[in-house]
Amino acid sequence: MRLSRRILVSGGAGFIGSHLCDKLLAEGHEVLCVDNYFTGWRRNIEHLVGAPRFEVMRHDVTFPLYVEVDDIYNLACPASPVHYQHDPVQTLKTSVHGAINMLGLAKRTRAKIFQASTSEVYGDPNVHPQPESYWGHVNPLGIRACYDEGKRAAETLFFDYHRQHKVRIKVARIFNTYGPRMHPNDGRVVSNFIVQALSGQDITIYGDGSQTRSFCYVTDLLDGFARLMASDDAFIGPVNLGNPVEFSIRQLAELVIELTDSKSRIVALPLPSDDPRQRQPDITLARNALGWEPKVALADGLKETIVYFRTLLAS
Repeated sequence: MRLSRRILVSGGAGFIGSHLCDKLLAEGHEVLCVDNYFTGWRRNIEHLVGAPRFEVMRHDVTFPLYVEVDDIYNLACPASPVHYQHDPVQTLKTSVHGAINMLGLAKRTRAKIFQASTSEVYGDPNVHPQPESYWGHVNPLGIRACYDEGKRAAETLFFDYHRQHKVRIKVARIFNTYGPRMHPNDGRVVSNFIVQALSGQDITIYGDGSQTRSFCYVTDLLDGFARLMASDDAFIGPVNLGNPVEFSIRQLAELVIELTDSKSRIVALPLPSDDPRQRQPDITLARNALGWEPKVALADGLKETIVYFRTLLAS
């Protein structure tokens, strides 16, 4: 069996995608990075340009792509509210048309395909923590629906292609992930708080900050990706990948202030529409089926992320 594989990573210049490209190259694979740079950043992959087993292609996954690959990681889609609400129609197209095009490619090439789904398929959950069996509580007409419903539709497409065309699929539901190479203006709490703290600005929380999130460091997430892709073809997911340790938004803000030694104040703004009150994964399935659970503590991961943002802001 050929050990080195030719692997396509859509959204490969993004925060998670670029780290995935690094990991796959380090494992000896050929990597085709596909990105239209709507939210991806060329600086995330510029250290790879010119590497012998790395190829980058500017392409929008809402259009078909004709290449030869062994595996596909479909990560292409704006993932932060600031970005996916900027052009909600395009966001929905990226999730749905992008899934159709990547699944069509997998069908033609007989490639195994990984779908980066999201905890947002659970919406503002009535069940806590959220197991994969929970169908969710999503507002299909709200400002977040372009992303939430787009990802839900993409999961439907993946399972239908699997049932109808025998495409080999893997579906992961990704919970809040953070680390170096996050976009400084993506509107996510970790990047927002770190940039605000390092810049001496007020740290803005929404509501009273009691809403909760669970934060997974990017290296832990990628370990989950690898275990899922290497698992038996009979195990297709969906499987939650995230850190089950829950923090309130206010706790996160206070920790960022402490780790950056910032003088920033915490100020409250009105709560956005459809903002989930709780977000915590039940990772029982990941533990049992993949032997996976996160290892990096929030404070340790934040220290690495703060170093990255210090360097970025200085430049």
